[in-house]
Amino acid sequence: MDVSGKSRQDLAIEVTDLKVRYRAHMDRRPTLKTTLRHLGQRRRMTRTITALDGVTFSLPRGNVLGVIGSNGAGKSTLLRAMAGILPPAEGRIVVRGEVTTLLSLGVGFNKTLSGRENIYLGALASGKALFQVEEQLDAIVDFADLGEWIDMPVETYSSGMYSRLAFSVAAHMDPDILMIDESLSAGDAAFREKATNRMHELCAGAGAIVLVSHSLQFINGLATDVIWLDKGKIKQHGTPEAVVAAYTEFAKAKKAAAISRGI
Repeated sequence: MDVSGKSRQDLAIEVTDLKVRYRAHMDRRPTLKTTLRHLGQRRRMTRTITALDGVTFSLPRGNVLGVIGSNGAGKSTLLRAMAGILPPAEGRIVVRGEVTTLLSLGVGFNKTLSGRENIYLGALASGKALFQVEEQLDAIVDFADLGEWIDMPVETYSSGMYSRLAFSVAAHMDPDILMIDESLSAGDAAFREKATNRMHELCAGAGAIVLVSHSLQFINGLATDVIWLDKGKIKQHGTPEAVVAAYTEFAKAKKAAAISRGI
């Protein structure tokens, strides 16, 4: 998207020529000769994988960026790099503001503790003081709408209940920037609508949201602009309507080609 005319302070996130690499260890396919020669030894090879390759974009405050792409395209890697979890091999990331991440369902939750206890755990882990957690506790509990389950161990929750609690905690931390990775996919329709409204409220407060999801309908309904990642590169960046339509056609063509090959 064209962000000309925006001052740097109007930009919540700037990513410039970002490259992220990591090493993967794989077992070599042994021959009978090498198996006998190295009996009892495990032979492994190391391969460097470029997960993101030259990614550049800016996200203005008040916007919602949707990130789509097939599995392995680099979506979650991009989120983790912007959150400071993965270091760039090359390039530059500038994030202006306090970040709250929701990278998967219930990250950081202690499954043996209750939902209410995990609210404290999650909020304190995000850097909030105890009095701040207590000020927000009722709002978080009400938003999650888990009823008596809020005082049950999280290990008894369904994936949808996990999602509701995790999102409720993150969305009430008053973040400048909220990063979400597939956390709403397990929620029911009513909760997704409520979560969408909450995210609009956050953006209205001059925040910004980055949302990774396979739900094109959800992305289309919420995002102000969309990035389509393919093999670690930006294939398209534009309006939700244009990018989602192009990606849908690409996915259909890919599926048709796979069927024709008998895959």
